[in-house]
Amino acid sequence: MDRRADDYCDAVLAVTELIPAGRVLTYGDIAELLDCGGPRQVGRALSRSTRDVPWWRVLRAGGLPPRGLALRARARYDAEGTPLSVPRGSTGPGDYRVDLRSARWWPTTEDQALVDAVGASLRPAGR
Repeated sequence: MDRRADDYCDAVLAVTELIPAGRVLTYGDIAELLDCGGPRQVGRALSRSTRDVPWWRVLRAGGLPPRGLALRARARYDAEGTPLSVPRGSTGPGDYRVDLRSARWWPTTEDQALVDAVGASLRPAGR
């Protein structure tokens, strides 16, 4: 990856590390907080990272867990007490969504200052 892609990846991981246990953001939320990139770029940054971050706390739109990781993520959500929505009559452990209305997190004032600084470092001077 080039330096700019490395910087973006580091920024995404920094925001991901701020998300508390039992809370979540979507890929699009992180892009919005950084004011840079979009959901696909956030997903790419998370998928390419080897750093140990709480990846399960970053979801697809609608509260869906990362593709192919529903069962691994479900164990984490259950352990953290993340609010889930399970369809009535469901018997499969991978058949759920995270309840975004209850679980979505937004930064505190202190955390927002960090997110703003990280996001600003990604933009060209003067923007």
